[in-house]
Amino acid sequence: MLSGEAVHVPSETDQLREQLMRAQKLSSVGTLASSVAHEFNNILTTIINYAKLGLRSESNETSRQQALEKILKGSQRAATIVSSMLGFARHNTSQREECDLVSLVEEVLILTDKDLSKHHVQVEKKFHGQPTAPVVRGQIEQLLLNLIINARQAMPRGGRLTLEVRDNVRTGVAEIHVCDTGIGIPAEQLRLIFESFYTTKEPDEQGRGGNGLGLSVCRQIIEQHQGRIRVESVVGKGSRFIVKLPLRVGEPVAAQ
Repeated sequence: MLSGEAVHVPSETDQLREQLMRAQKLSSVGTLASSVAHEFNNILTTIINYAKLGLRSESNETSRQQALEKILKGSQRAATIVSSMLGFARHNTSQREECDLVSLVEEVLILTDKDLSKHHVQVEKKFHGQPTAPVVRGQIEQLLLNLIINARQAMPRGGRLTLEVRDNVRTGVAEIHVCDTGIGIPAEQLRLIFESFYTTKEPDEQGRGGNGLGLSVCRQIIEQHQGRIRVESVVGKGSRFIVKLPLRVGEPVAAQ
């Protein structure tokens, strides 16, 4: 270390914030675990059935070829899910890197696909360009996962989830919009939803409700990236969360 070089020692607040993010990340993964396991079971069932079909003595060459194609497709799907889950779990570095934001959205959708389908949520993607931004990859994945899970939970009877990515080179900002057609948030609650331990979720049939950490962590992640997050919502029609990230390091998103 060079003489006189400043050394950053994490404060107790920084350490607590990091622990909170990790705990909330584990909670998000746990929310998806059962649906991911169910999808794996379906994939394995498909692979086993087509393997049996291909091994039957009466199967002709065409049937064997079709069986092999189904087995390959299922195996590739399983590999993609494993890669996404491991990547999300391992992205613990705090180093920023230039990331393709559209690819980040697509990767998180791989993890949430089965969960969204199970709850009859249709996904619409609107990608305007392919902006890159200097971000901590794992943190932005966590933020997106939180927003998508929240959107799904806001649509208990199903609905439409729209994910939009756009950039504005003129203002130096990339935007990610997460929109749902759910129950919406009352105006008097909007200013509170990013506070720690505040939740609008009612307990489910197992008595489990929200812990009030998801959106609080989202706000912390965005603040660390010098970005902005805001929400627009109409009761009975749905909500739109707008995430703004600077396209360059050291150029924070201006307050509106």
